[in-house]
Amino acid sequence: MKTTRDLCLIALFTALIAAGAFIRIPIPVVPFTLQFLFTTLAGLLLGAKRGAISVACYLVLGLIGLPIFSEGGGIFYVFKPTFGYLIGFLVGTFVTGAIAHRVESPSFWRILLACFSGLIIVYACGMVYYWGICEFYVGEGIGVGALFLYCFVLAVPGDVVLCILSAIVAKRLAPVTVKLRGGAHL
Repeated sequence: MKTTRDLCLIALFTALIAAGAFIRIPIPVVPFTLQFLFTTLAGLLLGAKRGAISVACYLVLGLIGLPIFSEGGGIFYVFKPTFGYLIGFLVGTFVTGAIAHRVESPSFWRILLACFSGLIIVYACGMVYYWGICEFYVGEGIGVGALFLYCFVLAVPGDVVLCILSAIVAKRLAPVTVKLRGGAHL
């Protein structure tokens, strides 16, 4: 972190991610929140390191007890099967930012690729963690087919739309974010 501006942007995205946990999009079968949108935008607009720091701040605040996760907060949240998706947000944000910022002025398609790469990481972390918690903590294993259906197939369509939206927003905000980051292009 270099400047007060960086700290403010990190804090802003930490707050957006927290707010996104409570903004639910009611679609049939599996409603989703806007957390993924804000974590992806953090990586795209702030870069890999700053974006990941904003997600890490969100995780720390939730784990110390602030009720900012979609179902509350506290250290015992790590025993919820869905906590893996939160871990995935951290890694996915970093990867999204790293891919997008590898070139000085990425195309829309590169940004979209970065978004989908982050999405894959979020779901991989989420599904592995979900399986592990169900198998070893809850004591009620879940089959691979059911895991894939409930934790990916039914949930991913909304996040695919959020990937596209993130890429559009990031590309449109590129001139503004260059100034905010002190000259680093998106």
